[in-house]
Amino acid sequence: MPELPEVETVRRGLEEHLIGKCFAEVSVTGRRTVRRQAAAELVASLEGRRVEAVRRKGKFIAVILDDARVLVIHLRMSGQLLWVEDAEEVSAPPLRPHTHVVARLGDRSELRFVDPRTFGEWYVVSDVGSDGLPADFSNLGPDPLLDGLSAEILRQRLAGRRVPLKAALTDQRVVAGIGSIYADEICFASRIRPDRQTHSLTPVEIGRLSRSTKRLLHSAVALGGSSLRDMSYRDVMGDAGSYQLHHKVYDRLGQRCLRCGTIVSRVRFGARVAYCCEGCQH
Repeated sequence: MPELPEVETVRRGLEEHLIGKCFAEVSVTGRRTVRRQAAAELVASLEGRRVEAVRRKGKFIAVILDDARVLVIHLRMSGQLLWVEDAEEVSAPPLRPHTHVVARLGDRSELRFVDPRTFGEWYVVSDVGSDGLPADFSNLGPDPLLDGLSAEILRQRLAGRRVPLKAALTDQRVVAGIGSIYADEICFASRIRPDRQTHSLTPVEIGRLSRSTKRLLHSAVALGGSSLRDMSYRDVMGDAGSYQLHHKVYDRLGQRCLRCGTIVSRVRFGARVAYCCEGCQH
C-alpha cells in the first residue's frame, strides 16, 4: 500500500536517524525479504558500513553507504520500517510479529523491518548510475516531486498509449510512485474519469493532471501520507499519517461527492477498479 507520500515520509524519518551512523549488526529472519541475494551477502554488505545519505525514487528507498553501494528497501504492500532509539533499554519495545530484519546501529539504536505479507524486500547493489542511485532505477518514470512532472513531460509519457488513465498513472515506467490511492485522488482533482482512455485526453486535461499530481502529492507528504483502516502504513516512529482524512473519492463508496453531491461509485476496467464521481469526472 505505501505510495510516494508514505515512502517519502519514511525516507525523511530515516534521514533524520540514520545518516552518519554505522550498521553494527544485521539479523535477517525473513527469507522472502532478502530474495535477490543470499542473506549472508546482504549482512556482510551492511555490517561496518556508514550511512551517507537516504534518498528515494518512486516507491524505492535508497540508503547510500560509505563504499558507494546502495541498500534498496521496497516496502510494497505491508512493509514498515520502525526506529527504536535504544534497543538495550528495559523500556525498549519488543520485536513485533513479522519482524524480518533487525539492523543494530553503533549507537545501540535499531531499525526494524516488519512485513506481515512478506512482499517487501531489502537488497544491496553496487551497480549505480552517475546520480549515485541504482542503475536499474533508470527504468522508472519521472518522480513527480524529485524530477518534476510538467504537462509536456506527462504528455510525452502518455504518448502512444491507449490504456485507461489509472492504469497509466500506476505504471511505474510512466510515472514513479503513484499507486491506487493517489491515482484515484489525482483523477478526481483533475475532473477526469480514471477509466478514460489516455489517447482521448486533451492538452488542457493533461495540464490539469500535471498540476493536480504535484499539488496533491505535496499535500499528502505534508500530512505524513495516508494510513488506512488496516493501519499497515506507519512512519518510522510508529505514527499514522492523516491524509486519509482528506480523501475525496478513495474508499468513499456510497458516500456523496464532496464537490457535486453525486454518490461516489466504483468503476471497473478490465481486472482493475477505481473510485470515481460519475457526476463531475468526465
